[in-house]
Amino acid sequence: MTELAIPVLETERLVLRGPEPEDYPDFKATFTSYRARFMGGPLNAYESWMLYAAEIGHWAIRGYGMWMIHDRKTDETYGMAGAWKPAKWPEAEIAWVIWPGAEGRGYALEATHAARAHYYKNGWDGAVSYIDPKNLASIRLAERLGAKRDKQAATIDGSDSVFRHPSPAALDNTQLSDGIEMEIRHYADPLFKPEGWALD
Repeated sequence: MTELAIPVLETERLVLRGPEPEDYPDFKATFTSYRARFMGGPLNAYESWMLYAAEIGHWAIRGYGMWMIHDRKTDETYGMAGAWKPAKWPEAEIAWVIWPGAEGRGYALEATHAARAHYYKNGWDGAVSYIDPKNLASIRLAERLGAKRDKQAATIDGSDSVFRHPSPAALDNTQLSDGIEMEIRHYADPLFKPEGWALD
């Protein structure tokens, strides 16, 4: 069997790498916790193991998937971001999850913006995000990325909301793209102290 070459993405603060076996404990801790309540959880230990195996296998089956989000300086992991389209998903999804305790520092915004840009540069003409209507933090993040609710789009099971991301043309050299990158630079500033709701 040939080894799968998963691309590595780098941003100012982060390195996005394919999921490895040593990353599983953080994944398990998140998906067996209350943090996973909007993602089908909390899962038991067996379910979380099966889901992590699916994350790795997704790259081999689809040729794309979710990256593990690492700190460039410390190599600490903060969560996952990338693409996800298991069986029966109507469309390819841009998705993210941040580990408990790592929220509110802009990691999900920075990683998801980089992941979406990678897929757009490699032929994608759009994407959606399937979000639980009660998951306000993820809805806010989708909207900050320029995604808008698409009430006409097919959902996964009728209980999720579909947020449609702007097309590559709608992002290229636009005020929206500049605004996202400006917000990411704010989070990278050690003196920046966001107030109000914790925004991933």
